[in-house]
Amino acid sequence: MKKGNPWALLPLVVFLGMYLVTSIIIGDFYKMPVSVAFLVASIVAIAMNRKESINKKVEVFCKGAGNSNIIIMCLIFILAGGFAQVAREMGAVDSTVNLGLSILPGNILIAGVFVIGCFISLSIGTSVGTIVAIAPMAVGIAEKTGIPVGLALGAVVSGAMFGDNLSMISDTTIAASRTQGCEMRDKFKMNFIIVVPAAIITAIIFIFMRIGDASVLIESYDYSIVKVFTYLVVLIAALIGVNVMVVLVGGTLFAGAVGIATGAFDVWGFVQAVGKGIMGMSEIIIISLLIGGMVEVIKYNGGIDFLLAFITKRIHSKKGAELGIGMLVSVVDICTANNTIAIVMAGPIAKDIGERYDVDPRRAASILDTFSCFCQGMIPYGAQLLVAASVAGTSSFAIMKYLYYPYLMGICALLAIVFGIPKVKKSMVKNLSFER
Repeated sequence: MKKGNPWALLPLVVFLGMYLVTSIIIGDFYKMPVSVAFLVASIVAIAMNRKESINKKVEVFCKGAGNSNIIIMCLIFILAGGFAQVAREMGAVDSTVNLGLSILPGNILIAGVFVIGCFISLSIGTSVGTIVAIAPMAVGIAEKTGIPVGLALGAVVSGAMFGDNLSMISDTTIAASRTQGCEMRDKFKMNFIIVVPAAIITAIIFIFMRIGDASVLIESYDYSIVKVFTYLVVLIAALIGVNVMVVLVGGTLFAGAVGIATGAFDVWGFVQAVGKGIMGMSEIIIISLLIGGMVEVIKYNGGIDFLLAFITKRIHSKKGAELGIGMLVSVVDICTANNTIAIVMAGPIAKDIGERYDVDPRRAASILDTFSCFCQGMIPYGAQLLVAASVAGTSSFAIMKYLYYPYLMGICALLAIVFGIPKVKKSMVKNLSFER
């Protein structure tokens, strides 16, 4: 194995210095734009290795940025952004929340908030979007019933991280599947078995936490089944194997038709919603391109070989490789406070480790996504906790003690590695099946 060149990792050090260290010093993780930090790191990567011409290094950078997996991932980001925004403006999110509140038994109120969060995040594919949608409702419930605000928001964040990890249109699912070269539905099936026990235990914990007086919630909530059905169509179509791009285009058109039919917007409003959704994904697309190019230059200069040699020296088995992948993406997520970026950065290295130790790509993708979401859901400076805390005017730490699902998800992920659950039959290439 090549020893590689540790100096080739300097761009990563520059990124961490600009983003992580600066953010810690000023106490604000959103003051320094991530895209700017990655741009500077990319410039440093291209400036290194004086043996090569600038033209050659730019060519290598463009090769990485133009990698088919990166481009396909960006296309899916574009389509997912358009669908999510159209569905939101059409009223699908509000209808889904109101449907949940309408059928929510008062004696399991917090568990119900968690389940609503799970369904919405699974449908719209974004944890932050889910928190923005239902956190105000959860705070209102807490104020009316006497439930601790931290507990209500803990249920919201827990539910939001469930869908962030599993949704077929989640950034993390897209990134994990594309970097490891597997189908998203196969990664979903693998993930589902690992994290559902955590979700069930979390729901049980919330059921037994009967705090407050739910009888004060006597309001009636308006919802439209047709609008809720928009999310179900996308979820079911993706799970039965329809190409994700076809699913997202079809889902966007269906959501647009429902929105026009119900008077939520006209044709031009639909078009503008699609455009707004696409622009909302611009930052993650730009960052993905910069990371793809930067990692390719680092690899060309020997940085990836050095990391692989360093990590594999400490890996002596397949389980060790899986744990190494989990630890790798966890450290990157803690440093970047963004699980999608963590997956895109750690993905190429994880794929190399997986190939060396015969880790199934579907399992590697699942480990990447689960560990990144586990860390993202519990770090106090992550977008999820900061957004939730800002809604109630509280602190991230007031919510952290109630984040049962992220903690249990991490435990389940570790147990899945230790006990080799689920076991994958290698003979099944297209369809994922599990040994009993």
